[in-house]
Amino acid sequence: MQRLQKVIAHAGVASRRKAEDYIVQGRVKVNGEVVKELGVQVTSKDKIEVDQVPIYQEEPVYFMFYKPREVISAVSDDKNRPVVTDYFTEIKERIYPVGRLDYNTSGLLLLTNDGDVSQKLTHPKHEVDKVYVAKVSGVATNKKLMPVTKQMTIEGKKVAPAKFAILSTDTQTQKSIVQLTIHEGRNHQVKNMLKACGLPVEKLKRERYGHLTLENLKPGDYRELHKREINRLLEDSKN
Repeated sequence: MQRLQKVIAHAGVASRRKAEDYIVQGRVKVNGEVVKELGVQVTSKDKIEVDQVPIYQEEPVYFMFYKPREVISAVSDDKNRPVVTDYFTEIKERIYPVGRLDYNTSGLLLLTNDGDVSQKLTHPKHEVDKVYVAKVSGVATNKKLMPVTKQMTIEGKKVAPAKFAILSTDTQTQKSIVQLTIHEGRNHQVKNMLKACGLPVEKLKRERYGHLTLENLKPGDYRELHKREINRLLEDSKN
């Protein structure tokens, strides 16, 4: 038996916390009866509905995806733009992205139907390193990038210190390639941090998430992750 909110999360309907909200709001039925109490135990034989829609108790699956540029990190888009799940048409489980990458940012993105894991990996208290490589306008120097190694205030919010490495500079074209390692995931965080250093981003790619790298994947490719790889991600994060 499993807790109802955990089953809803594993079905890919919502995170466990959001599933708890659904239950309290009376939006969940078990075997035709509305359930508003948290902690109710269910089995695979129970019929569970959220907003009148039956859910299926899927086995958790995990994927690493090389997101191309100009693709939305979502399962649908009201402007009919490409979304990440367009690349997973052969996957029967209802998966969704863990966090997001901006529309014009490429690179490593995780997708799963496991709401628990998604919540743990995206919660601010869990520090999973994310490594980005950016092509920026301007000649990067240690002095210019030093502010990212301290707590910065971006758009009125404090962001944790980051690590940087200057991979290359070109004084003739006034371009540089910079690597930035962060463990948060605020909207446009890397772009805003580099812009604050006077190095606006022209192109951005996430190359690593925890211990995971893109390996031999090409844009649009994905591979399924082993549970041990997910466990290592969770172990590497600070609880």
